[in-house]
Amino acid sequence: MDVSMPLVILVGLIWLIVSGVKILQEYERGVVFRLGRLIEKERGPGIIYIIPFFEKWIKVDLRTMTMEIPPQEIITQDNVTVRVTAVGYFRVIRPPDAITKITNYTYATSQIAQTTLRSVLGQSDLDALLSQREKINQTLQHIIDSQTDPWGIKVSIVEVKDVELPENMKRAMAKQAEAERERRAKIIHAEGEFQASEKLAQASDALSKSPMSLQLRYLQTLSEISTEKNSTIIFPLPIDLMEAFRGMLNRVSRVE
Repeated sequence: MDVSMPLVILVGLIWLIVSGVKILQEYERGVVFRLGRLIEKERGPGIIYIIPFFEKWIKVDLRTMTMEIPPQEIITQDNVTVRVTAVGYFRVIRPPDAITKITNYTYATSQIAQTTLRSVLGQSDLDALLSQREKINQTLQHIIDSQTDPWGIKVSIVEVKDVELPENMKRAMAKQAEAERERRAKIIHAEGEFQASEKLAQASDALSKSPMSLQLRYLQTLSEISTEKNSTIIFPLPIDLMEAFRGMLNRVSRVE
């Protein structure tokens, strides 16, 4: 009996010592409370010791966590109802604040993200929501991060993943896009016609200033016709004869 009592005490002391040894990974920290009072500096990584019965500890993960923001029904500034889904990335930068200043920092951050998403997108019209996605993401990140900073939470990225439009709005946008494509095609065709007319006018001026060039162009045209249409019979007329005929017409018109 006298021998067993010291043995029991020794075993108890060894158990107390061993049970208080904890191992934390590089990305983990321990927030320790001693008799209910917070010890300001978190512990870890590596081996830490928690005094049994006197200290209580909570393990906090410092890695960046993904936060899926549930789909939100939002009415934009131009009264279009859309369904928006988003995702956010955040991490704990001050473990003591994340444990003592908020009950569940993951749930609280998610709720803040949902309300902020509805508020910010509700102040934007549909065109801005579709075309200025990067600017909206930055606004969301800044607002959510400023609200979660007192909890020791850093929100690094907020991204709008998908914007689901009503079917009637999809059809209207498709018609608008088709009309825009047709408008651009007509403008390009008109510009091409205008440039072609300018080139033809320049060529006409050049030929009128050089009768020999006009004669060469006339012969080249006859050569092309005889090559492409072998069954066509061509009776070429001299340019001089045509000029004389044109002069006679001009004199007749003056007499009249």
